[in-house]
Amino acid sequence: MAEPIRVLVVDDHPVVRQGLRTFLDLQDDLTVVGEAADGAGAVAAATELRPDVVLLDLRMPGADGVVALRGLRSSGNAARVLIITSFTEPAAVLPALRAGAAGCVYKDIDPPALAAAIRAVHTGHVLLHPDVARLLAEGETGGETRRGGARLTGREREVLAAIARGRANREIARELGLSEKTVKTHVSAILAKLGVQDRTQAALHAVRAGIVSN
Repeated sequence: MAEPIRVLVVDDHPVVRQGLRTFLDLQDDLTVVGEAADGAGAVAAATELRPDVVLLDLRMPGADGVVALRGLRSSGNAARVLIITSFTEPAAVLPALRAGAAGCVYKDIDPPALAAAIRAVHTGHVLLHPDVARLLAEGETGGETRRGGARLTGREREVLAAIARGRANREIARELGLSEKTVKTHVSAILAKLGVQDRTQAALHAVRAGIVSN
């Protein structure tokens, strides 16, 4: 049996942290390895505990979720970050996605769906709420245009579209009839050409550029 996915829960409300821990620890393939109450604590705990996924509240006193994301990135921590927030305004989550979050869910999400979201980001998927993707596609992200992707080859655009749909490399390889090694080469080229650091930012670019539809 595979090792369970290690989750760090970050929220400034103890009751919320306890509720999340209680539910997640009931899942056979998930285990909560620690908790933190703010962004600074999240970075410190992630450095010590090396979780696979950080379940991160967006708005917290002091260092918030965006600060935590920047700290995780600067420290080289490889954990995937799933934002969980009560703020349902799509624009509120855009800074977190730009800072490297792998996706966002709202706190009214059904518990089984939350567990599925954690599993998805752990396997490399990008979770974009339709409202957030629509906001990006409408160009409300600082005047960026839909011309992006012009420098990509046709195959690279196909791979980028698959990334934006949340496909992992193995799935992309199967869909396009390529080897995983070839897909990895395409992904590296895409990131370099777009000037982005990870798959999440590449997926956001694909939405903004109209390479994928919502």
